[in-house]
Amino acid sequence: MRIISFSADGIKSAADKGFYQWMRDQDADFVCVQDLHCSEYDLQADTFFPSDYNAYFYDHVDGKINGVAIYCKTLPKAIMTGLGFTDFDMEGRYIQADYSNISIGCIVVPEGGEPGSDEAARKAEFLNLLQAHLGKVRNKRREFIICGGWNLAHTAADVQDTDSNSNHSGFLPEERQWLDEVLELGYVDAFREINSDQDEFSYWPDGDRASNGWRSDYHLISKGLKYQVEYGAIYKSQEFSRHAPIIMDYDIEPV
Repeated sequence: MRIISFSADGIKSAADKGFYQWMRDQDADFVCVQDLHCSEYDLQADTFFPSDYNAYFYDHVDGKINGVAIYCKTLPKAIMTGLGFTDFDMEGRYIQADYSNISIGCIVVPEGGEPGSDEAARKAEFLNLLQAHLGKVRNKRREFIICGGWNLAHTAADVQDTDSNSNHSGFLPEERQWLDEVLELGYVDAFREINSDQDEFSYWPDGDRASNGWRSDYHLISKGLKYQVEYGAIYKSQEFSRHAPIIMDYDIEPV
């Protein structure tokens, strides 16, 4: 099973740069896209609805920021939108495709702001709610693959310039601790199961891939899938946005 995750910085812009043509060539079972920066209604062209996929969208309430989508080759048994977080669910941050024994989630975590800001407090609130949710669903008799733009870097190996970023949102000590605690709940960073290189980045905040790279786009998977991770790569040969697509292959029969 191949799953691709991509933070688009605007899906129309990414499409103009060739994302959908590249996507068709990958023959993935699922493609999870975040930060659409528009509503589904705004996407009138067939480009955004490849015939090989069932496409599902969850928009921000004003349709201008955030927004997530999941493309599924196999029709899901159910689609879940939102996480039950009253103050966040209208922001188009989460969509999930459910099958008999596995769920594929697509998420975008708030960016946050400088320590002490309202934006930082809001991100911390979201992460606290998300941690509780992730702990709760681990009691279900199913596996989870939750991928997307987490706006978090876990270790020094995941940030190109640790000194300049150590006091910035996404690499704060409490945020790195949050990821530690989520992994202890029974989740695994799929990419790190098969790649320990310290120069693998997926996000360049300044758009300059020569500096300030972050690995902040993840597939977090339930521990029961740990040994099903076969392959992982960050695709950097083309630039569709400030983020690079994450390609993960799992030894799981297509649903």
